[in-house]
Amino acid sequence: MKKSLAERLAILSDAAKYDASCASSGTVKRDSSVSGGLGSTEGSGICHAYAPDGRCISLLKILLTNFCIYDCAYCVNRSSSNVERARFTAEEVVWLTLEFYRRNYIEGLFLSSGIIRSSDYTMEEMVRIARELRLTHNFRGYIHLKAIPEASPHLMEEAGLHADRLSLNIELPTDSGISRFAPEKKPANIRRSMADLRLKIEAADEPTLKTRKRQRFVPAGQSTQMIVGADGANDATILASSSRLYSSYGLKRVYYSAFSPIPDASKNLPLIKPPLMREHRLYQADWLYRFYGFGIEEITANQAGGMLDLNLDPKLAWALANRGEFPVDINKAERERLLRVPGLGTKTVKAIVSARRFRRLRLDDLSRLGVSIKKVRSFIAAEGWSPRRLIDRPDLRAMFEPQPEQLSLL
Repeated sequence: MKKSLAERLAILSDAAKYDASCASSGTVKRDSSVSGGLGSTEGSGICHAYAPDGRCISLLKILLTNFCIYDCAYCVNRSSSNVERARFTAEEVVWLTLEFYRRNYIEGLFLSSGIIRSSDYTMEEMVRIARELRLTHNFRGYIHLKAIPEASPHLMEEAGLHADRLSLNIELPTDSGISRFAPEKKPANIRRSMADLRLKIEAADEPTLKTRKRQRFVPAGQSTQMIVGADGANDATILASSSRLYSSYGLKRVYYSAFSPIPDASKNLPLIKPPLMREHRLYQADWLYRFYGFGIEEITANQAGGMLDLNLDPKLAWALANRGEFPVDINKAERERLLRVPGLGTKTVKAIVSARRFRRLRLDDLSRLGVSIKKVRSFIAAEGWSPRRLIDRPDLRAMFEPQPEQLSLL
């Protein structure tokens, strides 16, 4: 029996929840009230609303179809899965996007898909949707497409002309893991597509000789996603893979998605999902690498088995393992050293560097900046404050660890 549009929407929106790389930041500002058309974006990104299971619901986040010719062991939509299948036509996705936007439910579209018929056929359908929205309906909102790595270069190029962001998922952090759980996918093809996309993005960012203007091509860049906990790779391996992706392909983001056990899964997959705190710690470590000047080796050097500490954030764990680096004088230390102090973020450090030009700072001044004094006081020196023996206390770690909780028997 043919499913109604509402039934297919329920199936394909739920199937899309496993994709974590649903981002809408970094694009250029477009406003339909100025240039005509429908919708708008902001340069700072779209504000998201999140469902209890983590799905971003300010974008219409759907699959074109959950049919797939591939049989990736970790994917709920693999060809051997017995999930209920559904499919949209390109015209239905266009209609849904416009109607949801007119009702003020969404501000853009995140579109992914299983592979049907072939990579080129699937990618061509997704490109057709983006083209219809942009050219036929003059849609000015945000569009994020999940690109198909094996698709033809000309399809990838056209997708980049219409989409704000493209993502090419690497899926697993090691080639051996991909070969084991997704033998039909070729890591070399994924990396080649990422490299080609980076070259096109960089070429478009160069002003042309005639107009001196930059071309519009994937203005929000490219991203990828890695599944955490499916193949046994430790956090050090995952972060090392991420750093290579950032440096080699100029990615805007690497998203980490904790593996979720799926029905009728392979016996080679874990039976339970990793703690969500592990995913959170990976994001924190990723931030330290990208914005705080830490090396991946520094973050993971003192972690047992290459796994991040689930009880402490990575910066605090590093500080406790490198106490000889502290205390840091907030009135004298350079920005790079201040960024390594637990509890000090990039905005706070900028405010400290600016404020200390006029007077010497005290602990109270940090409190006014919103800094947690309990977290920073062991690692800094300020006017009228020295940690003295605090940094050398053998029980310093215990001061920061979460308190044990009594488990309920009911």
